[in-house]
Amino acid sequence: MHHHLDRPSLADRTVKRERVLDLLRRTGQERLVLTSVGSLSWYLDGARPAVKLSAEDGVIAVVVDAAGDTVFVPNNEADRLAAEELPSDVRVQVTNWWAPLLGPELAPGTPGVLTEADPVAVEGLRAARASLLPVETERYRRLGRDAAEALTATALSLEPRTTERETAARLGGELIARGAEPFVVLVAGEDRLPFRHALPTDGVLGRRVMLVVCARRHGLIANATRWVALAPPTAAETDADARIRAVETAFLAASTPGRPLGEVFAAGASAYADQGFPADEWTRHHQGGPTGYWGRDPVATPDSEVELVAGQAVAWNPSAAGVKIEDTLLLGEGGLEVLTTDGVWPGTRDELGLLRPDVLVRC
Repeated sequence: MHHHLDRPSLADRTVKRERVLDLLRRTGQERLVLTSVGSLSWYLDGARPAVKLSAEDGVIAVVVDAAGDTVFVPNNEADRLAAEELPSDVRVQVTNWWAPLLGPELAPGTPGVLTEADPVAVEGLRAARASLLPVETERYRRLGRDAAEALTATALSLEPRTTERETAARLGGELIARGAEPFVVLVAGEDRLPFRHALPTDGVLGRRVMLVVCARRHGLIANATRWVALAPPTAAETDADARIRAVETAFLAASTPGRPLGEVFAAGASAYADQGFPADEWTRHHQGGPTGYWGRDPVATPDSEVELVAGQAVAWNPSAAGVKIEDTLLLGEGGLEVLTTDGVWPGTRDELGLLRPDVLVRC
């Protein structure tokens, strides 16, 4: 039985198409060619345009012009995509799997054709997908809850002798069982906590564990980090956890529509020194930023002039040696809303009133 959120929303699609036509009008081009997984999932409203999890380009392409939307599909993918993924209002053009998907008339640099390689398209599309529409927002809420549930279910199964790979297998399995793709799954046991992007190894967890997921469904990506203590936390660990959370609060407090990312970044980055971390701690790992159809869309940098907008999702991930915090939140009408939460994981409200995850102590 399909959930209503699994079907493309005609209302959302209409707005997306209008945003793209507006981009074409502003650039004076006639046709836009979409080829990246993120853009295709966004524009086709939740379709899975690739077969490989790691693919950055789809196995299909979409050409948008004043007359409508044409999806170019290789013949070996056509039946499945038409039956299960594509909106009913698009034209489908089937090509042979051994032939180029698009003809030379749609190549980059062709007069009248805007491709994703064009910097104007990069920025225009980023802006077009930034403010999430009603069905997208509902999908994101459901995905956020499912990702949080997957983290909780996995965490409750862990023991000090569990390996990082077993942990990752459980976490990935929990996500796949919920219809989400394990786009990123990271696990760090006690010996590997200094690494911020800890790909799983066959080492055991020991006394403290970091779990990280980027879970993708309908093209949207929910990002979250959780910590599990399999032995009583030390006073130093508990203190550092509280301090990194205060850094995150600085990022979140500054995350308001209309603020340039560089300004939000500065507010968060300056909090490291205030909280007793090295002032340059922010240089050791990216700090997150807006999210949606890319893990970060874009990664925030100190000089970014991209402005946050209402209806956008953000995932900040401040970190220091052995500590990190991360959730996906929506810049909603009534302020920030945490999406990656399941109501089960222990949490404490921060000074903004947001429920933030505590370390889950299992000992």
